[in-house]
Amino acid sequence: MRWLSALLVAVLAVLAGTAHGQAPYPTQTVKIIVPFIAGSAPDVAARQVAERLAAGLGQTFIVDNKPGASGNIGAEVAVRAPADGYTLLLMTGSHVINPHLYAKIGYDPIKDFVPITVLTRLPSLMVVPPSSPAKTVAEFIALAKSKPGKLNYGSGGVASLAHLSGSAFRLAADIDYVHVPYKGAPDIVRGLLGEQIDVGFPTMPTAMRLAKDGVLRPLAVTSAKRSAVMPEVPTLLEAMPNGFSQDAWLALAAPAGTPQAIIDRLYAVLKEAAADPAFRAKLSADGSEVIFNTPAEFKAMLPGEVEKYRVLIQQLGIKLE
Repeated sequence: MRWLSALLVAVLAVLAGTAHGQAPYPTQTVKIIVPFIAGSAPDVAARQVAERLAAGLGQTFIVDNKPGASGNIGAEVAVRAPADGYTLLLMTGSHVINPHLYAKIGYDPIKDFVPITVLTRLPSLMVVPPSSPAKTVAEFIALAKSKPGKLNYGSGGVASLAHLSGSAFRLAADIDYVHVPYKGAPDIVRGLLGEQIDVGFPTMPTAMRLAKDGVLRPLAVTSAKRSAVMPEVPTLLEAMPNGFSQDAWLALAAPAGTPQAIIDRLYAVLKEAAADPAFRAKLSADGSEVIFNTPAEFKAMLPGEVEKYRVLIQQLGIKLE
């Protein structure tokens, strides 16, 4: 009888192991790598998303901040993780820009990650000081052409989104103005308020309130369509003949090779969360547009984003170490 009892225990152990192997994902804590500091806009959004995923899937989702090198460090950590769904990456527009800036980079944004969804898009706001004679984009272009090399624009540093937006505007408008790189985005606003620069392209959270209060004059948004929080401000596509769109975005991705069933399960929960007005309101409070497109739509978007910045950065001749 002892051998029968031992056999029964062995069978039960096998059955338990099989059941565990077939348990629906996730069965343990899931880590979302955020390649920026705690408290940053990407970090705040990631924590909101982690909370909804945890509620929808009944498992703990934690944010793991891995800042540095414009998002490269976090992406390189994520790309080395097992493709089992327990490590995700908060991907940003930086990850399609950086491969064109750095000679050595440890990931390919298309080949090394499986897209899950684009969470939000965040436009920049083209703003001038209230003392500027330019009331519209067309008037600013005319002003710049009347004073070649005399006007300037500020950015948060070389290859920052504000720099790339300002440079793309220079090329599209065929004007000559000077780039003034600051140490960070808030300095753009200080430069405008002190009339040290003539125009800037800070992101919406940096300039939106000042523009609404009349402290800065908004001329255009850089998104493909008008912003819901400032619908009176035209897009650059509307405001100039060779207009363009360029914005920051946040997305969720997984290491290449992650099973499609896991990707679909994650997206299903996020799609349901995106239908919640309260959740959408939190994500859009800074002027972001809530997206939550399908994995296939995100995948189709990536090559265009990579190519857009490849062309722009090649035109500008920027290289970083």
